[in-house]
Amino acid sequence: MKASRRAKRMQLHHKRSQRRSAALNMVSLMDIFTILVFFLLVNATSTEVLPSPKNIVLPEAAAEKLPKRNLVIAVDEQVIRLQGKPIVRVKDALKGDKNSIQPLYNALRLASAEVKDITDKKGVTIMGDQEIPYELLKKIMLTCAGANYTNISFAVNQKATET
Repeated sequence: MKASRRAKRMQLHHKRSQRRSAALNMVSLMDIFTILVFFLLVNATSTEVLPSPKNIVLPEAAAEKLPKRNLVIAVDEQVIRLQGKPIVRVKDALKGDKNSIQPLYNALRLASAEVKDITDKKGVTIMGDQEIPYELLKKIMLTCAGANYTNISFAVNQKATET
């Protein structure tokens, strides 16, 4: 049986469409990824977030300045840590009559030479639980001052300012 002109035209069109492979337009995809990268770069540099251990509950304050990259002293109920490394137990730090904590002092002196990614060489951030005793906090601050860390900051949770 002879095919009509319409049937021949449909077969030819069908053969042409089978030869073509699917094309993907990459231009719009690249635009989306570029915008995404710029968005992440801008937002990543705007805030400094300190790593907060689960066992430390920070006090709340209306902080106005963003923290600098300093050495971080984390104090919980049991251990005093410097840059995440345990230095001394809280019980041992409170026992002495001195106004400083000798293991922390030694660790601070060593850390000043080792740590290179901090911006403030004379700065330290104390990340203390809100329930630590004032006597311990005072000893830590005096130890930092004795080790020539004079810019002492406290890590807090920023609460919203009421207007």
